Amino acid sequence: MNLKLELIVLPVSDVDRARAFYEQAGFRLDLDKAAGEQWRAVHLTPPGSEASIMFGTGLTSAAPGSFQGLYLITPDIDQAHADLVGRGIAVSEVFHDDKGLVYHGHGGGGITHDGPGQGRVAGPHPERADYGSFATFSDPDGNGWVLQEVTNRAPGR
Repeated sequence: MNLKLELIVLPVSDVDRARAFYEQAGFRLDLDKAAGEQWRAVHLTPPGSEASIMFGTGLTSAAPGSFQGLYLITPDIDQAHADLVGRGIAVSEVFHDDKGLVYHGHGGGGITHDGPGQGRVAGPHPERADYGSFATFSDPDGNGWVLQEVTNRAPGR
């Protein structure tokens, strides 16, 4: 069986504001359709991605801003960071974990370290280890995104 994650429905409070934010961040608009005032779907795709996001009216009962830890993978964290900043998106500094750990929790739009002994250090991973460098940003509702640098994927990916 071959399954691919294609779409995540995000909870937002203002569809037009969210659309403007994601377009500003460089996401491609694929669809904006409405069927009356009770249903609207906006579908966007991050640059280079096969998976997309959708938000709108009448799509989810989740609270706006409740999605955290949405990962965007990039082969160059510094370039992705600079591109987002250049587009006017508020992005954290690039950072890594002082113990080289890769798991990071995400809460309230800010990255947190949930494991024992984890500590956030400014700058990319010193050896530029795959899965080791991060930056974070949030949409206007607080849905939290993580940039993660990966140049060599784990086997089977």
